[in-house]
Amino acid sequence: MSTFYKMVEWAETANIYEVNIRQYSDAGTFRGLQTHLARLSEMGVKILWLMPITPISEFERQGTLGSYYACSSYTEINPEFGNNIDFKNLVAEAHSLGMKIMIDWVANHTGYRHEWALHHPEWYQKNEHGDFTENHGWTDVIDLDYHNHEMRIAMMNAMQYWVKEFNIDGFRCDMAHLVPLDFWHSARKACEEIKPLFWLGECDEDNYSEVFDATYTWRWMHAIENFIQDTGSFQDMFSIIQHYDHLPAGALKMYFTSNHDENSWNGTEYEKYGKLALPLAAFTQMVKGIPLIYSGQELPNLKRLKFFEKDIIEWHKSGLQLHGFYKQLLQLRNFSPAFESDAIYICNAIEDCGISITRRKNDTEIIALFNFSDKEKIRAQPKNRAGKFTSLCSGVTYNFNEGETFELLPGEYLLYVK
Repeated sequence: MSTFYKMVEWAETANIYEVNIRQYSDAGTFRGLQTHLARLSEMGVKILWLMPITPISEFERQGTLGSYYACSSYTEINPEFGNNIDFKNLVAEAHSLGMKIMIDWVANHTGYRHEWALHHPEWYQKNEHGDFTENHGWTDVIDLDYHNHEMRIAMMNAMQYWVKEFNIDGFRCDMAHLVPLDFWHSARKACEEIKPLFWLGECDEDNYSEVFDATYTWRWMHAIENFIQDTGSFQDMFSIIQHYDHLPAGALKMYFTSNHDENSWNGTEYEKYGKLALPLAAFTQMVKGIPLIYSGQELPNLKRLKFFEKDIIEWHKSGLQLHGFYKQLLQLRNFSPAFESDAIYICNAIEDCGISITRRKNDTEIIALFNFSDKEKIRAQPKNRAGKFTSLCSGVTYNFNEGETFELLPGEYLLYVK
């Protein structure tokens, strides 16, 4: 939840699944995604984040199909994906299966041939020559000017349109930190006059937790990569987790091992993390925050998906080998009181390469232990209570003493549930 607003109740123990519609099916449409909804619901997915579904500007388009993030309208649907009825049907079926729909919202910039650029060029930033400009090296977009009050009103009206017309449940706000914080406050208030929503901000700035229910963990992601590659210390990484854990109440962080940017531009989680890919995936589900899964991680997906071209996820190649892995973790989060906001949460470092997490509420308790070293064995003594615990990995039940001692092999993780 944000530190200023009440988060929707259904997001308290939720998870997010990012959908790359273009690559999700042969057709690359809403209907193609719809055939997967029952499977995703059964796996335990609660929030579907759809990458931008608006049409893509053709001028200065990158590649054959262009970037989702260079739109030509804020209130139309990309015809490659379907039409308004198709999207309404997708939302309705997701809701019937107990899932929510969050759409990607790109408020910082548009494509060159956006309808606003044609009819309201004064709504954009200009250089000294009066030309449209962009400040981050993206060649297919131009930046909006948030000093313009009329543009702000039009942006909020466009956001309200999707809530009113399609009954969506939230926004994932692209490059949120590039847009003034006061605009997001205004947009949230305007949209929530219609219905309560979930707000995810793509940023890792602490003050943006004022308005967003969840923000990214870029600092942690870079720190864990540095640790694995021996270019950074474990303490640097763990101190970032501690910083996140001690943010003001309501400042929720989103953890992930992959997303559309990381997969396409920096590599799959297996390229980046090697044998630690699955332990880290389990960690993102156990640590304080909200976990993200990217399209195809349940396969696993071993390839970088092309960003500007058609590049279908190979659903039939490996037979959803990790469906069960993610289902166990997601269903545990969905139904265990130990993940509720008022549960006891303890996160400690183990030596110089491991983390111990204990979650507890009433008689329910979870022990999660992680060894992020590929060389060293470690011993852990979490703050658990005595009793019978079942291994989530093996299904075997053990009687543990209070403060039980565990040994973890290099790269090993252990999950126990009471």
